[in-house]
Amino acid sequence: MQQLELGNILSGSENACDRQDDSWLDNEFLLQDRIQKIQQIITQYGEDNFYMSFSGGKDSTVLSALIDMALPNNSIPRVYANTGIELNMIRDFVFELAKTDPRIEVIKPSVPVKKMLETEGYPFKSKMHSSYVKKYQDKGLEHYKSVRAYIGNEMTLSGKPMFRPCPKVLKYQFSDENTLKISDMCCVRLKEEPLTHWQKENNKPYGIVGIMREEGGRRNNAQCLAFSGGKLKNFQPLAPITKAWEEWFIKEYNVNICDIYKPPYNFVRTGCKGCPFALNLQKELDTLEKFFPNERKQCEIIWKPVYEEYRRLGYRLKPNDNSQTKGQMNLFD
Repeated sequence: MQQLELGNILSGSENACDRQDDSWLDNEFLLQDRIQKIQQIITQYGEDNFYMSFSGGKDSTVLSALIDMALPNNSIPRVYANTGIELNMIRDFVFELAKTDPRIEVIKPSVPVKKMLETEGYPFKSKMHSSYVKKYQDKGLEHYKSVRAYIGNEMTLSGKPMFRPCPKVLKYQFSDENTLKISDMCCVRLKEEPLTHWQKENNKPYGIVGIMREEGGRRNNAQCLAFSGGKLKNFQPLAPITKAWEEWFIKEYNVNICDIYKPPYNFVRTGCKGCPFALNLQKELDTLEKFFPNERKQCEIIWKPVYEEYRRLGYRLKPNDNSQTKGQMNLFD
């Protein structure tokens, strides 16, 4: 993996020192701040105690480059969870980097994707929504005030309605009308648990994670240091970073990112292919159909029960034309 030297920061790729625009200075100040933060925290807790969660996506690639800027020649492992449902270009990008960078370690989940989904439940709408449905399916409405508040049956503990309540079209999922098993455990089983297992086996108590507050949702309140039980759990140096700054940094310092983010593909979001949590799921599937039709077909197999429900409801997906699944081999055969 390319290592960016701290000594090159003040030159950049286009004579950065000769520039006078304030936006460039603001970007450089933030860069210096992040480099100092990385140096401070990793020195304080010890480099040998850290590993980095590396997905091969844009955020984790930028994070890896920042670590190399702050700590040239560091040996912090970059751990990639090969779930089997990552986009092929991202997976191949990681595998190619691993040929020349011994810090990259590839791990796999212990449970097959299909079995996990059938046992735990499928992701639907968002992690928050899926977690509420899972609670309801596990124990019913009477055990969870938060679930009752989510569907509008009660106020929250503060006496106010929930800020982001359940959409009316999905309230049926909190009744016997819904037969689809739903949960928010997909990422936990396929990524978080394998990483935790590797972490314990290799005695690396602290993870470095590429989380940004700007992404919203559960990450909206992300801090640079995440603690659990009073002890450091994760270091999140990108927490205050914006997507605009990220693009500036990639261009300014010629960071090698996966080609899937470049023309003609121009992907904005990567991760598990066709994930039902994606807000622009139809657009993502249309792009897959254009450039990677076989992966588009895989999405229909992996997430079939969710996609069928989305289409029935007119939620996130257009009606099915049946052409996506005709004559294809089952991914899990």
